[in-house]
Amino acid sequence: MRELLPYLKLYKKHWFGLSLGMILGFLTLFASIGLLTLSGWFLSAAAVAGLTIARETFNYMLPGGGVRGLAMGRTAGRWGERVVSHNATFKLLTDLRVYFYEKLTPLIPGRVGVLRDADLLNRLVADVSAMDHVYLRLISPVILSVLGITCLSAFLMWFDYDIGLTLGAILMALVIIWPVLFYKLGKGNGQRLTQNRADLRIYALDWIEGHSELLLFGAEKRYRQKIDQAQMALMTNQAINAHITGLANALLLLANGFTLILILWLSADGIGASGPSPLIALVVFAALASVELLMPIAGAFQYLGQTLASARRLNEVIGAEADVQFPAHTHSPVFANNQGCDIQFQEVSFAYSADNNAPLAVDNMTLNIARRSKVAILGKTGSGKSTLLQLLTRYWDVQQGQISIAGQPLNTFCETELRQLISVVSQRVDILNGTLRDNLLIAKPNADDSELAATLVNVGLGELMNEQGLNQWLGDGGRQLSGGEKRRIGIARGVLHNAPILLLDEPTEGLDRSTESQIMALLEQHYQNKTVIFVTHRLVGLAHMDNIVVLEQGKLVEQGQHSALLKQQGRYYQLHQSL
Repeated sequence: MRELLPYLKLYKKHWFGLSLGMILGFLTLFASIGLLTLSGWFLSAAAVAGLTIARETFNYMLPGGGVRGLAMGRTAGRWGERVVSHNATFKLLTDLRVYFYEKLTPLIPGRVGVLRDADLLNRLVADVSAMDHVYLRLISPVILSVLGITCLSAFLMWFDYDIGLTLGAILMALVIIWPVLFYKLGKGNGQRLTQNRADLRIYALDWIEGHSELLLFGAEKRYRQKIDQAQMALMTNQAINAHITGLANALLLLANGFTLILILWLSADGIGASGPSPLIALVVFAALASVELLMPIAGAFQYLGQTLASARRLNEVIGAEADVQFPAHTHSPVFANNQGCDIQFQEVSFAYSADNNAPLAVDNMTLNIARRSKVAILGKTGSGKSTLLQLLTRYWDVQQGQISIAGQPLNTFCETELRQLISVVSQRVDILNGTLRDNLLIAKPNADDSELAATLVNVGLGELMNEQGLNQWLGDGGRQLSGGEKRRIGIARGVLHNAPILLLDEPTEGLDRSTESQIMALLEQHYQNKTVIFVTHRLVGLAHMDNIVVLEQGKLVEQGQHSALLKQQGRYYQLHQSL
């Protein structure tokens, strides 16, 4: 049960709605049990009065009014309880999703790098939704049952101590036994259901996202079979849950029947000190109505195993510590005036694995980049070029050495300040499922439409303004765009962000030569007075760079200006000759 503690703390915020829901639930139970109990006594008393002289003095109106009042109260209470408790639960789940997302975001990419997108989606949707069982099916029903049994027993003990105590003891024993019994019955199936539900989402999302590739390679049928198998496994789990629920209800009705017979036998000679009277019907019908107290918990605890499994899956994310921790505030002021900042890499080493024998992506690198200078970083694939940019943006933290901006260690910047200092045009451009305007405003939220349109024209995307303009819907992942268009939207974002440090990671990859020349001209115009790091494996525009750095296997093997490196006829010269 420790798995549920982080979520129970969130209940404090919604204590009023949750408490009001339980109060209304208790009043509904009171009205429901009272309706059957009063009706039983009223019918019996009216029948007895009709056979005796008491028919002339018997008050038919007061019990009849009570029956009508309890009937209306039960209906209104049921509606009110559902509205209030579900509203509070939905608000609680909303807060839980926000809380989960806030915990998840800092873990990217380190802690959640091994989790698939569909699995994360399942945790955010299905596993969080399973937390509503804690209040609606576990806490609230048990509390209402205990309070209801206590009140019902006290009411009957006022008429007959032995009968009230006997019924209370039987009902309380069922409240204790039922949860334990059906938790044990449903525990294993609930855990399997949680995993099979996650597997179904994973297989289905893989099939949807990779459908084109699966068709091309003839693997679509095999992946569809995985979906069918996961679906059948999930349906089997759901069928088992249905059988357990049916068993719980059947056993509860059986227990209620035996209890009813016992109470009828105990009250046959009369209630209290009096002889046989209509009070026998009151007591018997109260025992019959007591099933209302136990029905909510009859099969509810079979879902506890499922809820605990979902809680464990959520705790794997919520309880994890982020690899990169940002301070709340920057301790020293940095002048983000778009006039560039100097950058220092001091004996920096980094490996993607914590294994001591893992190869270093960056190996003991020292590199000083002057303020407002333009530095190109070259090297083969896997030489550590992109890793340097990720370390500079604190996508990862260095394992040895230190990175500084304007003389200030990188790990002393708060995240907001660091993001304001750096613009990034990366190899991978993620397009949001929204409009063209939405995808540009993430770089500059206060930009107006004219600025956005002018930027699109500058990066060669003016044709996107022809039809719906900035309101054009780009679709999930920008499916309506070509790879080159996605790349140019990424460049437009970097231009709009307009930070003093500009990081370009293969900005013209996938573009034709004409567009590449246009983009390079735009970037050269844009990055005047900025500190620029230009990562590439294409020797384009390097003559205009202040410094060229050549990497091999994470090590700096050569640096200098274009003409000087050609004269040295070293590694840069060999790269230049091979292209």
